[in-house]
Amino acid sequence: MAAEVLGTAGAGVDVYDRMPTVGRKFLMAGRGGLNLTHSEPFEAFVSRYGAAAGRLRPLLEAFPPTRLIQWAESLGEPTFVGSSGRVFPKSMKASPLLRGWIARLRVYGVQFHLRHEWRGWDESGALLFRGPDDADIRVRADATILALGGGSWPKLGSDGGWAAILAREGVLLSPLVPSNCGFTVGWRDMFRTRFAGQPLKNIALSFGGRTIRGECTITGYGIEGSAIYALTASLRDAIAVSGPANVFVDLRPDATMAHLGEKLARARKGESISNVLRKAGLSPLEINLLREGHGANLAGDKDALPGRIKAVPLTLLAPQPITRAISTGGGVTWSSVDDHLMLRARPGAFVAGEMLDWEAPTGGYLLQACFATGVAAARGVLQHLGAQPTS
Repeated sequence: MAAEVLGTAGAGVDVYDRMPTVGRKFLMAGRGGLNLTHSEPFEAFVSRYGAAAGRLRPLLEAFPPTRLIQWAESLGEPTFVGSSGRVFPKSMKASPLLRGWIARLRVYGVQFHLRHEWRGWDESGALLFRGPDDADIRVRADATILALGGGSWPKLGSDGGWAAILAREGVLLSPLVPSNCGFTVGWRDMFRTRFAGQPLKNIALSFGGRTIRGECTITGYGIEGSAIYALTASLRDAIAVSGPANVFVDLRPDATMAHLGEKLARARKGESISNVLRKAGLSPLEINLLREGHGANLAGDKDALPGRIKAVPLTLLAPQPITRAISTGGGVTWSSVDDHLMLRARPGAFVAGEMLDWEAPTGGYLLQACFATGVAAARGVLQHLGAQPTS
């Protein structure tokens, strides 16, 4: 996106990518349909960025979701709003958008250099690259934008190796941490074997005073999915400080305690607790999750069952490693860049995307902020060079 803004303004642009092809992480984001952005009101949208919302607000105002939608449609990819408010291309694919995008950039004269791994700067300020066949390459540029990603999905190119380079330059960094990741749960072997891969739909998760509606999936290691991702930051940070954390699962967020009590009271005398719960509409997964959270014997106090269904405690032991996360938190601190995302320690060098210290849940927020910071960094370059960005 930075290359497009610069190319549109008539700048000579070279894109260096360590991988054999460009946009690999963009294509990975499209595996689930390419959730470009979200249609919710702007104030709610900005709030999803948590502690970084204040710094991201002006960037998102300058390139909001409506502009991203217009951009996609200008490349021949019309969009639609899903039932959850998320915005997708109608093709539900990233590859057609990427092909059109690269073709447009070539028209602007953008040059692509593949298999070039950035290694920092030399003593004279030239960019250092390890090129094909391990060749040492030096490049002089009037300005540089670093968009090297966080630390998740390292096989796609973003391994966080840039952090050590920037630290040596005096750039302040927050440690890279997993975001939008699953968590380890100490399931019993029977539960893990039987239910790994099965979804928990239309549930609510509560932790730290927040409640999130959504879905999760049981895995061999624990639990993952959109609802748990939305709580990743608070759960991850709590575990880092105090150890394992309890999250509470409401299996019937649309039902009141009284309603559940009425359904459970219809059971005939002598029925097993599993049969009672099954007739009340709980699936085998939900029944066994109750046993995981409340203990194997649920029959001790049937009057307590409604409350147990509405608050199943799960002990989360640890977040999954950063290499298994969808995205990362941490990175270049906001104090290390100016309002145009230029590094204070390296005038003429700008930072965009996941390298910056922000995080957000899935739902279109990740791509939107990456696009918006790319636009902001490019406009910063044009200002730095004395050029005028186009609208």
